[in-house]
Amino acid sequence: MDYRAPTRDMRFVLTELFDFQAITELPDFSEVSEDLVAAVLEEAGRFTGNVLAPLNKSGDQEGCTWKDGEVTTPAGFRDAYGQYVESGWNSLPCPTEFGGQGLPASLASAVQEMLQASNMSFALGPLLTAGAIEALNNHGSDEQKATYLPKLITGEWSGTMNLTEPQAGSDLAQVRSKAQPNGDHYLLEGQKIFITWGEHDCTENIIHLVLARTPDAPPGVKGISLFIVPKYLVNADGSLGERNDVRCVSIEHKLGIHGSPTCTMAYGDNNGAVGYLVGEEGMGLAYMFTMMNEARHKVGLQGLSIADRAYQQALWYATDRVQGKPLVRHGDEKSIVGHPDVRRMLMTMKTGAEAMRALSYAAAYAMDIAHHHPDAEQRQQAQARVNLLIPIVKGWCTEFGTELTSLGVQVHGGMGFVEETGAAQHYRDAKITTIYEGTTAIQANDLIGRKTFRDQGAAMKALVEEFRADQQALEQAAGDLAPMAEPLGRALDALEQAAEYVATRHGDRPEDTHAASVPYLMLAGYAAGGALMARAALKAKAAMDAGSEEAPFYQAKIVSARFYADHLLPRANGFLPGVLGGGQWCNALTVDQLRHAE
Repeated sequence: MDYRAPTRDMRFVLTELFDFQAITELPDFSEVSEDLVAAVLEEAGRFTGNVLAPLNKSGDQEGCTWKDGEVTTPAGFRDAYGQYVESGWNSLPCPTEFGGQGLPASLASAVQEMLQASNMSFALGPLLTAGAIEALNNHGSDEQKATYLPKLITGEWSGTMNLTEPQAGSDLAQVRSKAQPNGDHYLLEGQKIFITWGEHDCTENIIHLVLARTPDAPPGVKGISLFIVPKYLVNADGSLGERNDVRCVSIEHKLGIHGSPTCTMAYGDNNGAVGYLVGEEGMGLAYMFTMMNEARHKVGLQGLSIADRAYQQALWYATDRVQGKPLVRHGDEKSIVGHPDVRRMLMTMKTGAEAMRALSYAAAYAMDIAHHHPDAEQRQQAQARVNLLIPIVKGWCTEFGTELTSLGVQVHGGMGFVEETGAAQHYRDAKITTIYEGTTAIQANDLIGRKTFRDQGAAMKALVEEFRADQQALEQAAGDLAPMAEPLGRALDALEQAAEYVATRHGDRPEDTHAASVPYLMLAGYAAGGALMARAALKAKAAMDAGSEEAPFYQAKIVSARFYADHLLPRANGFLPGVLGGGQWCNALTVDQLRHAE
């Protein structure tokens, strides 16, 4: 099954669902137009469909190989990466002063969806490079930016993020890697694990961003600093110098993403790896969070992407497989697409992907306002929205995306459980998205602590208030739209109640709110997705009333919204008891009681 990017739905979200004119009125985006958006999406669709997608299954089957510290990517990856760089895809949203194209993050997110959907293992390399660009652009010195950003932005060099150590998974306070001052640089020693694309054969240099401690650093996260550690040192004229003291000592054998090398990196086994301090000592974790937020949003996009890829394959199989007597017919279909439960699964996958797309792009739209609006207050409000949405996008889209890839296997029946069809690969690849860049619980803890309790729910209240306008518009609508108002209102009521519980309970009873954090995040995801689907239906109805020639497309948007409201939006209310129940029963048993009686 080939991948075909859903460019029409992407254009709908980018230019119709949100205020596209507000983006084009930003000084940095004055040359952005609907025609430009359409052209970029169409060309990206061709590249990802024709170049990357055909390598997805073969890359999974072949995997990466490690020998003597060197990693070889699957056949075709290196050539495809060369085409990726030559076509300029890596530079879309990057600053123009260092060679980027300066296009909106919202448009770049749509392209990122295509990259991840067509070949997630391949796209993981550029994903980490984008995070490195963001971190250095925000926190690096002028000299560091001039040295590293131009090549990272083109993609000629790649970037990594080195946080995790064998004894320190998500608990970065336990980081032990050391950085010893040595003239104008530092010498690093230590080991990092789970480093995505830490070593490969696609670029001439790899720029590692590494967390380590200086000799006098205090314990805990306040003692962590961030360092640039290039695979090859860079000479003053920009040419590559000698090989640095950093090696890949092994790669992991994993459930999925076999085409993406996950590396164990050793720093300073000989004389010490040369590293350059980014910003100030002790600020490493704060700087790294810039990179992590960039990556977390893109991982959320991965949840959407892999779900849409699985949907496309499931739909193809359902229209090809003939078995039983179909009960639903639109024409002369004889395949299992005519079975009502197959339709239910396909509609769940289709509408789930559409809701995730809307929410993911909503976060990227807010990024554009936060980074480029001339008014400081507008930037601040948009950044609050970005901060609120990122853990929801990362957590909800990956959990929901994993569920939808499982449905893709189910549509295939027994043929989905074997590797021949490729449906199983999507399921295997999807699982990592709920884990790396912070597990779902880490996103949920961020949502209850930094994003709800810290401002006493102000950012969440602002989001709900915006969605209430959509609810009211539904109440005043006629026909198929009006029945969506009630389930949306109930979901928004549940979200308000949950946010109030977190805001008032977290300070005194954190054990309760942490036990409720994932249900709270999932509630927020389903409610926000439902509101955006309702908004999509309202926009579609307006387009049809205006006599659009694309009536079938807009009618499908209304049907998708109705299905979501009936079948998926009620899940939001289902999570509310788990939030309000807190930790009373979750934490009630002792460890001995958790064990089976013998």
